[in-house]
Amino acid sequence: MIYKRGDTHGEFAGVAAFCAWNETTAKDILIILGDAGINGENRRRDEQVKSFLSTLPITLFCVHGNHDRRPAVIPSYREVLWNKGLCYREEQYPNLIFARDGEIYDLDGKMTLVIGGAASADKYYRIEHGLPWWEDEKPSEMIKQYTEEKLSAQNWTVDQVLSHTLPLKYIPRDCLAIYEKTGNPDLSTERWLEEIEQHMNYKKWSAGHWHTDLQISEKIEVLYRNYRPM
Repeated sequence: MIYKRGDTHGEFAGVAAFCAWNETTAKDILIILGDAGINGENRRRDEQVKSFLSTLPITLFCVHGNHDRRPAVIPSYREVLWNKGLCYREEQYPNLIFARDGEIYDLDGKMTLVIGGAASADKYYRIEHGLPWWEDEKPSEMIKQYTEEKLSAQNWTVDQVLSHTLPLKYIPRDCLAIYEKTGNPDLSTERWLEEIEQHMNYKKWSAGHWHTDLQISEKIEVLYRNYRPM
């Protein structure tokens, strides 16, 4: 089985309970739609979290979130091929897999585009209070180009999209209103997603980031604490 949910922010007691309740195995996959909270600035805490997750009977497939450090810049990660797409993994924790932005994976026969990243609404608060913030939290121009090239090779057609944030027009109004009141209302990633979405053919788009569980349309969903089968 393949399941998906939204941001965990380093809190995995619920994931452990989910695994126990559903009697999962390492062959099952749980997609976390960004802000997993596994890679941060506290190396000791990260190792503790990873050690705990390595004991769970499930494979975690993590989309990059704006509160996550990119595995590509962490020396212990290696780029490997997984389900026909490139991803990042540490040898010590084989059940923890991190997607590369712009890759297209074959998940149970469904061609799946992954696009992580977003701007942090709390950017300036985090900087002011010495909390971790990373300049590469959003997809770079290079990542955007890579994504569009991958889509072009697929004739802009995939079965599903997994992203951290949403195309701008799909963001729930109450969430958007709160976001726009922050000191960093940067929606450039959402505008780019809206631009490429206009050219795409797809059946399902799932995102996290907005801390709500909401079915926006037949094709668009936002997940937070709810678990959904793929």
